[in-house]
Amino acid sequence: MSTPKVESEKHGELNCWRITSDTAELLVAQQGAQVLSYQRLGEPPVLWLSEQAIFKQGKSVRAGVPVCWPWFGNLKRNPETVQALYHGEEAPAHGLVRGRDWELLGIANEGSAVRVDFSLPHTQGGLPGWPHNVELTLSIVMAEQLRITLTSYNLDNVPVTLSQALHSYFAVSDVREVQVEGVEGLGYIETLANWEQRTQAGALGFAGETDRIYLQVPEQLSIVDPNWNRRTRVTSTGSRSAVIWNPWIERAAELPDMADDGWQRMLCIETANVWDDVVTLAPGASHTLSLSIGSEPL
Repeated sequence: MSTPKVESEKHGELNCWRITSDTAELLVAQQGAQVLSYQRLGEPPVLWLSEQAIFKQGKSVRAGVPVCWPWFGNLKRNPETVQALYHGEEAPAHGLVRGRDWELLGIANEGSAVRVDFSLPHTQGGLPGWPHNVELTLSIVMAEQLRITLTSYNLDNVPVTLSQALHSYFAVSDVREVQVEGVEGLGYIETLANWEQRTQAGALGFAGETDRIYLQVPEQLSIVDPNWNRRTRVTSTGSRSAVIWNPWIERAAELPDMADDGWQRMLCIETANVWDDVVTLAPGASHTLSLSIGSEPL
């Protein structure tokens, strides 16, 4: 196998790197340490990049794997222990790190694999309204699978409580034709029906807008896509919750960075620490949230 190739690119206002191996291609942005796309050569994309994505400084790209941290979603929907750590006036959705440039620590070849390491120095006391001292690093390894690892290390002398997610957008042939396996029998929060707690019956199919928080999730979920004859395996560690989201027709039409029919080609399974699965770091403690993505024929 040849050594993976690394090229610097500019997409709109964002600095990016395209990494190509004998078997796969990865596009990563410095902003948000965000994987924008991932595809095995000769196959459909595994991660989805919106056709109308906006590459603008300070705005998370609708693509790939945004990092939500130190809270997920609407801060007011988070536990009080998470809310109490933020002292700013307005709390942006999904936290404070998606729209910031991370520091690239290095891109290194490891045989036929390649590793990309980032850190975000702002989290060590420099995030507006969040004056806590946490070392935050993210590593991406592209080998037979794609692995993304987010580590939070509390340098403060008081506990810090976080919610977070690796907000993955998966590419699918047609969301109406796919199923998610691994959720059978799980409890979930139905956010579209007054946040009721329900129980999943069977595998999850899609026939309308979906926004659910699954609880006590196993380490592996799968997207079964018969049109592409593909099973995408989503394996997590450091997480007991997952958010599954598709905006469907009306919501997609309201999103400026998604084509009106873009909802058909994407499905979010977000590896998360949310609801009662938040992370409390004692002084000197660390937590690692990781996601591995692999695909295989059905």
